[in-house]
Amino acid sequence: MVCNFGFVSTIMLLMIAGCREQPIASPVGNKETALAMFEAFNKHDWQKMASYYVDGAEFLDPSLGKTYVKQSHQEIIEKYQGMQQMFHDIADDVTGIYADGESVVVQFTSHGNMSGGSSFSLPIVTVLTFSNGLIARDATYYDLENE
Repeated sequence: MVCNFGFVSTIMLLMIAGCREQPIASPVGNKETALAMFEAFNKHDWQKMASYYVDGAEFLDPSLGKTYVKQSHQEIIEKYQGMQQMFHDIADDVTGIYADGESVVVQFTSHGNMSGGSSFSLPIVTVLTFSNGLIARDATYYDLENE
């Protein structure tokens, strides 16, 4: 039996190269996750919105007090369902987004109408801190005194 060493060597090298660990496609970035969370908010898909947070995420939000408060997925869903009951068409318009590592800062205007005819438009900034691709902290800043 005659064996072509060059041919066998080439086949072996190709097989070895094919077995090397291939880079895994990078997951969706934090900025894209933040935008997807806002998209779920605007669709009033509170379950999907909550899924972008770790269960037990920390929120710093004037509506919850002056310190960070842990919220389960169910508590997040209930909070936003209540908001939707007050403002049936509540929506957020993102006006700026800035990402740096595990932090994403989002500027947006939240607006909506009450069934009685009252409406609101409120500029807000939120700082989202990510851990393993999910939002672990949500620090939201707005001023209701000038409304």
